[in-house]
Amino acid sequence: MAGRRPMTKPLRLEKHAARETIKANQQEQQQQQHPWPLNASDALPLPLYLTNGVFFTLFFSVAYFLLHRWREKIRTSTPLHMVTLSEIAAIISLIASVIYLLGFFGIGFVQSCVTRASPHDDAWDFEDRVVDVEEDSLRVPCAASNDCSVPFKDVVMTEDDEEIVKSVVAGAIPSYSLESKLGDCKRAAAIRREAVQRMTGRSLEGLPLEGLDYSSILGQCCEMPVGYVQIPVGIAGPLLLDGREYMVPMATTEGCLVASTNRGCKAIYASGGATSVLLRDAMTRAPVVRFPTAKRTADLKFFLEDPLNFDTLSIVFNRYTSLVVTIPHFLIRYSVSLCNVICLFIYVTILLSLSCSATF
Repeated sequence: MAGRRPMTKPLRLEKHAARETIKANQQEQQQQQHPWPLNASDALPLPLYLTNGVFFTLFFSVAYFLLHRWREKIRTSTPLHMVTLSEIAAIISLIASVIYLLGFFGIGFVQSCVTRASPHDDAWDFEDRVVDVEEDSLRVPCAASNDCSVPFKDVVMTEDDEEIVKSVVAGAIPSYSLESKLGDCKRAAAIRREAVQRMTGRSLEGLPLEGLDYSSILGQCCEMPVGYVQIPVGIAGPLLLDGREYMVPMATTEGCLVASTNRGCKAIYASGGATSVLLRDAMTRAPVVRFPTAKRTADLKFFLEDPLNFDTLSIVFNRYTSLVVTIPHFLIRYSVSLCNVICLFIYVTILLSLSCSATF
């Protein structure tokens, strides 16, 4: 990407020292000419609080006078466009007070809105700002300038990627659609990572990007990835279960968790092992239904818990419920059968626990 090369650190420091010297000389000259600091309000003939009070009083008094005259004209059927000299003076005074109050209170707000919404802000000038790229704490958040053209050093961007990053920062391209638009999950993660860094002004250098197959997590366990976190994996065991020994991997950052689990496995092994029994293989769904009255809630509870209505519920539930599992290159659909219904009645709300089994 074409652009000016940043100056080396000694040159930047020398230029910064020269600017500081010039700035100090200018401040000294200003202090000699004006022993007290100059403010914008010094140009007013009256103190600022008195000027504000005059215009506030003028605004409300003139507004009250014009409203009173308008009401009198309506009551006497006088045409509104016929104005007297006092009314003309009142209108001019109202316009002047409105202009003053808008200029005093509104310009800062409007200017901040225009500055925040302007898409043509100047790029960061590294020759006028002393920025050490090795210190992230000195970096100004990119949200203050929509021209986020300063890349972070942990990601190398091509020209095409740079344009996409700018579009993501500007909101033209949604971040969640990068994988589908680019067709490359790792490239999408790198572009999203760079966009996040520029929007927040914070570096993600400590978060690993390389070493993960991002296509394997697409639509599975994480959306809009920008990297991954390394978690230590410990081994507990052997665990003697149903006559077989198992080594149990545990990914955790909690101290002593693997050690205590390993002691439990040792105790189970020394006692002859553990035996498992499957009581029921089922999934649960828990919808919540709310009624305007407690009586209707109770009627639903009685209906659902009535054994005579279970077949009807099972037919409807099985017809409109299915389980779809997606793995790479495969789409598995399970048929679901209703097994049990449990109702929890809380005034006008009823919580349903629907247990079901899934088969191919």
